[in-house]
Amino acid sequence: MSVRFRMPGGRYVAAVSDVSLTLHPGECLVLVGESGCGKSVLASALLGLLPGNAETAGRALLAGDAPLDLLTASERTLARTVRGRRIGLVPQSPAAHLTPVRTVRSHLRETVRALTGARGTALDPAVEAAAARAAFPADHLDRHPHQLSGGLAQRAATALALVGDAPLLLADEPTTGLDRDLVERTADELRRHVDAGHALLMITHDLAAAARIADRVAVMYAGRVVETADAGPFFGTPGPRHPYARRLLDALPERAFTPIPGMPPELGALPEGCAFAPRCDRAEAACTRTVPAPSAGVACHHPLEEVQPRAGAA
Repeated sequence: MSVRFRMPGGRYVAAVSDVSLTLHPGECLVLVGESGCGKSVLASALLGLLPGNAETAGRALLAGDAPLDLLTASERTLARTVRGRRIGLVPQSPAAHLTPVRTVRSHLRETVRALTGARGTALDPAVEAAAARAAFPADHLDRHPHQLSGGLAQRAATALALVGDAPLLLADEPTTGLDRDLVERTADELRRHVDAGHALLMITHDLAAAARIADRVAVMYAGRVVETADAGPFFGTPGPRHPYARRLLDALPERAFTPIPGMPPELGALPEGCAFAPRCDRAEAACTRTVPAPSAGVACHHPLEEVQPRAGAA
């Protein structure tokens, strides 16, 4: 699938370009990359939440008894049968998704009633259980969104997203604003959601949280997926094969703590060839002329070779 935005003066911003991903039930796919690489736009496209100047191409097929192309589905279909029911969302900016004049309890009561059918005396215990699932404190349920810290708003949004136990959950930066203990608790709750047979697409900059729960990793750069890999080899040995993905891991404090030089390109002015070439120490002339096609999970003209065992090593 691809997404671009029409801009004044006839310009276009290529936010997502030819992305192809498959996500199975019981699997967590983590999408990583620097800010501005198109990750959140991809998630918004799947739920029909793009602005009016967006244009989509390709397909985004949601499997099930009634397979559905999310890119061509009507707003009525998305609102009544998809959002919350078949796809849950933990939004990137949770405070903006909460109604300011309603308490967290009110939000949860409406969602629990609509998605689980709980009524009467069963409703409030179900609301408190939903809050506890996301580590949202019960004594804050009667607060309004403006009375919540960023971390509490994040936990409220996570609780709302988990209520329907949707077959697919999109979690866009679900650990933002949380301390490390809550990051791990949230990650573990999302992992339990996956282990119950649901699918999770998690967008994050927190590579430690990603390593904790991911089955597979997809790396985006300048609107394209440049590498997909199983999480174990990606975070361990042999490690990423795309130079950008390797540099992402090397920038972590617990690793080389070496920042990637330069900045990602503007999505409205992408270079002709590989978008990472200006920042890559492996780039050659061919890299600046041709966009590399994916091969064996890596889109790079000069991928890093897999680390081979030393001779005589056990």
